[in-house]
Amino acid sequence: MRNVQRTRRMLRSVIAAAAVTALGIPAALAAAVEPPASAVQGAPDGAAAGSAGDTAAEPFDALVFSKTAAFRHGSIPVGIEAISQLGAENGFTVTATEDARVFSQRGLARYEVVVFLSTTGDVLNARQQAAFERYIQRGGGYAGIHAASDTEYDWPWYGELVGAYFSGHPAIQDATIDVEDHTHASTAHLPDRWERRDEWYNFRSNPRDDVHVLASLDEDSYDPGSGAMGDDHPTAWCHVYDGGRSWYTGGGHTNESYAEPAFLQHLLGGIRTASGVVDSDCT
Repeated sequence: MRNVQRTRRMLRSVIAAAAVTALGIPAALAAAVEPPASAVQGAPDGAAAGSAGDTAAEPFDALVFSKTAAFRHGSIPVGIEAISQLGAENGFTVTATEDARVFSQRGLARYEVVVFLSTTGDVLNARQQAAFERYIQRGGGYAGIHAASDTEYDWPWYGELVGAYFSGHPAIQDATIDVEDHTHASTAHLPDRWERRDEWYNFRSNPRDDVHVLASLDEDSYDPGSGAMGDDHPTAWCHVYDGGRSWYTGGGHTNESYAEPAFLQHLLGGIRTASGVVDSDCT
């Protein structure tokens, strides 16, 4: 098994190197397709799962994209570090970039999942959008964290992929989350009522009719502000979309989020299921 995994990674390196040459990507951009060892975090073959993961899963490659064209979250570097550590502890590689030129057919080919980490605004041009659409249509995975829903308002396909667009938020405060799915890998570890502190997003529409809701906010447990959604306020969900997989969580605004074991397990389960290496029922 170790030899198979090693061969798989070597083949991906060869393919990625060929892609760099074929696309004429400058050396400074090579990291967006096949980064140096210092930019990739992964556990050695056969390494045990870290504290955030209870079971081993097939190795995979994740691209973390955190480009911003509007508000920029200060927690982005902490989030990248946390996801990289999850990869190191759980046997998957993590490549972090803010260079949108990786969004091409060849640039995305090596990744099982693309994580939008608090992206904001218009971050991809029309050609890059088309490449990402083809990636999802061919069975790729998407994981959106926090402000991923505050992104690409003029690209309806992306709005459907993420599930709902951000509309506003009240002040950071404690709130209670009602966990609705205790089977999905991102919420199986959570109690029925999950209490934590974060910046709680309100959304322009309720996505429930189009997605599988994993968890929702109890608006009686905090002040949701003028954009309150009422008795049904989804905050984490997943769905099958246009041939690919999508998972989203509204959490992840604060630096402290990325030090919470329960939230890290939430991210790990979401990224794993979006990658397709862990099964999930998101219908």
